[in-house]
Amino acid sequence: MVSGIQRQLAVIVALLVGITTTGCRQELAAEFRFRYAHEQPVGSLRSQSMRFFETELEKRSQGRIQVELYLGGVLGHERELMDFVATGALQSTRGGFFTDANPKFGLLMMPFLVNNWDQAIRLVNSGFVREINREAAKNGFHIPATGISQGFRAHTNNKRPLKHPDDLKGLKMRVPMQEVYVQTALAFEENPQELPYTEVYQALQTGVVDGQDNAPANIWDFKIHEVSKYLTLTYYATGPDPFMVNLDWYETLPVELKEVFDEVARETMALSDQLNRDKEQEYIDQLSAELETNIVSGDALQPFRQAVQPAYDYFIEKGDFSEEDVKRARAASEP
Repeated sequence: MVSGIQRQLAVIVALLVGITTTGCRQELAAEFRFRYAHEQPVGSLRSQSMRFFETELEKRSQGRIQVELYLGGVLGHERELMDFVATGALQSTRGGFFTDANPKFGLLMMPFLVNNWDQAIRLVNSGFVREINREAAKNGFHIPATGISQGFRAHTNNKRPLKHPDDLKGLKMRVPMQEVYVQTALAFEENPQELPYTEVYQALQTGVVDGQDNAPANIWDFKIHEVSKYLTLTYYATGPDPFMVNLDWYETLPVELKEVFDEVARETMALSDQLNRDKEQEYIDQLSAELETNIVSGDALQPFRQAVQPAYDYFIEKGDFSEEDVKRARAASEP
C-alpha cells in the first residue's frame, strides 16, 4: 500500500524527471511550464486530444509555454490528480472530480438528462454550461471549455442481461467515487462499490464486484470486456469533461497568452468530442463481439427513466442544483 506521503514524493520525483528530460526542447525559450496529467491510458482518445493541445499550444505561443504531459495514471488516480491541481503541484487535469470545481457539473451527469450526442454537444457548448465554467473560479479553477466525457455510459456485468431496472437490484456494481453515480446506483437499488477505475479489472476478476458502467471507450481501453459477460446499452448518461486548470497559474499568463491558451483548449475539447463520437460505435461493435449484448430502447426505457427520479430529488433537496437548473439544461440541449 502506497501512503499519501509516498505518492506525493513520487509525483515530485516524476515532475523533476519530466523537467530534466523535456527541458532540452525549450527550456531556454519557455517562460511558462504547463504540467498536465490524467488517468486514461496513453493510447486513449483523451490522450490523443492532449497531444494535439501540446503541439498547438507550444506552436501558437511561439515556445513561450512548454507543455509536459503525464498520461496513463503515472502520477496517480483521478482523485489524487485533482488534488494536485488544486494545490498547484500540477497545472491541469481532466477527470472525474469536476464537482470540486463546481458542484453544478454534477447536473450534467444526471441520468437521462440528454438523449443523444447532438443534445449533449449543444448542452456543453451552451451559455448555461459556460456559466458553470466561469463559476469554478470561486473554487480556484479556470475552465476554458467543457466537453463530453467519452460518450454515453454502458453497463457490463457477470450475472445477467439488464433488460429492466429490476435486473440491477442487488448487484454489486462499481461506481466512480462521485455522489451522482452513487445516488443513481441507489435509485436502481444496486449495491454500489466506489473504486478507482484502475482497480475495476481485478475487482471483476475476483468477484469483488459484479459489474460496472462506463463509456465504451473506457470499457475497451481498460480491457473490462475480458472479465465481463454481458453488455447493456441504455444510453442512460454521459457527463462533462471540463478542462480544469489551476487558476493561480493561469493568472500568471499575460493577456495575449491567455487568449492563445483558451483558444487551443476550446479546439482540444471540440476535437476530443469529435474523436469520441466518431469512435463510439466502433468500440460498441468491438465489445459486442466479446460480450452478450442487449440494447434497451423505446418503451423499454421508460421504467429506467422512472426509476432514477429519486436521484434528481436527492440533489435538488441537497441544493447542488435546482429544478429550474434541470429545466434550463434540458432547454439548452434542444435545437
